[in-house]
Amino acid sequence: MWGDLTRYEDVLEGVTGADFVLHVGGMVSPAADYHPELTTKVNVGAIRNIIKAIHSQPNKDDIKLVYIGTVAETGDRNPPVHWGRTGDPIKISEYDNYAITKTIAEREVIESGLKYWVSLRQTGVLYNSMLDNLDPIMFHEPIDGVFEWVTAKDSGRLLANVCEEDVPDEFWNGIYNIGGGEKFRTTNYEFMKLTFAALGMDLHKVVDLNWFATRNFHGQWYSDSDVLEEYLQFRSGSIGSFISEFKASAPFKMKLAKWAPSKLIKKFVMEPEANKALGTMHWIKNNDEARIAAFFGSKEAWRKIPTWNELQIPEPSKVPVLLEHGYDETKLKSDLNLEDMKQAAIFRGGECHAEAMETGNLSTKLRWSCAFGHQFDASPALILLGGHWCPNCLPSPWNYEEEAKRNPFFAQVWYPLQKQNK
Repeated sequence: MWGDLTRYEDVLEGVTGADFVLHVGGMVSPAADYHPELTTKVNVGAIRNIIKAIHSQPNKDDIKLVYIGTVAETGDRNPPVHWGRTGDPIKISEYDNYAITKTIAEREVIESGLKYWVSLRQTGVLYNSMLDNLDPIMFHEPIDGVFEWVTAKDSGRLLANVCEEDVPDEFWNGIYNIGGGEKFRTTNYEFMKLTFAALGMDLHKVVDLNWFATRNFHGQWYSDSDVLEEYLQFRSGSIGSFISEFKASAPFKMKLAKWAPSKLIKKFVMEPEANKALGTMHWIKNNDEARIAAFFGSKEAWRKIPTWNELQIPEPSKVPVLLEHGYDETKLKSDLNLEDMKQAAIFRGGECHAEAMETGNLSTKLRWSCAFGHQFDASPALILLGGHWCPNCLPSPWNYEEEAKRNPFFAQVWYPLQKQNK
């Protein structure tokens, strides 16, 4: 059926009679960057409608909700903190309204009170036409950033497999990272060289290195993406096989690029993207201090960006390094108790005010406070499994420096990158 996710009546019609609700629809970047109000309406409003519609069903405890989250929720995770897992701190990049809305929506899912839910955080999706329509967002991605990709085909297979009867009950009420695993881990530099070369272009000749931001995007290699693969067996191929398919299926207009002089491609195709309103060079030329600070640190730091010939990118460590989560992770989830909650709260610079908790009950909300004195109610699942924290601090005005001073949990993903970017 055709419908509007922001209209409850349409959502109710779609949900009624369903065994599984796969919530894949939403406003994503770069469209989300241009329409922030609509993005909020769609991404937050839709999940609220879906949850309400499921609760209205006479068999609500039989219906399983699958929500697609995003790697953007954890923001900038460049080396040396490029290995991540669920439960790591939520750290939305500045100006990323898409990530804000998806983080709020994921919170709604986890705290929905539904018997069966799952949040699957989608990584970057590979599809054959991904370079057909360029956008300035391509220069928001630091050249030394990392990605653990997944193909559109494998993401589709995952959605089919999650509806199979052999998916165990233990899978539900959890948060998982969707990633292609070791065969799909690259740096942004490696990936861009491969995709441009597949179209007959030399990356170094068609774009300048200082067009690329040096911070404030998102992407990581997952130390835990194999967990989802064990449940749903959705993976196939590799970066190499995708590049071969990408090259073979490129439209004729893109294949013409190899015959065009690099100087012309740079001047008339690539440079205009960098100079659009949301392009990095637009910010530099117009001295947009706020954007420059967010994506480069400062204009002086931008001036120090080397040329391609001077570029040296250390290879990111391929040995996973896990962040501390502030409680005894050797325990089974069924053994977690109030003492674990109190330890986790202290590690986040706050406090758990609950006086009692049923051991292993991760769905009942407890009372917490953050380092800034805000009090809020949240389930242990949201805090420990999802890495969420105070909703009042989420995230504007991006007071991350002050947050890191008070929150050792968050400081793990803040200070290493600040030190590196100086």
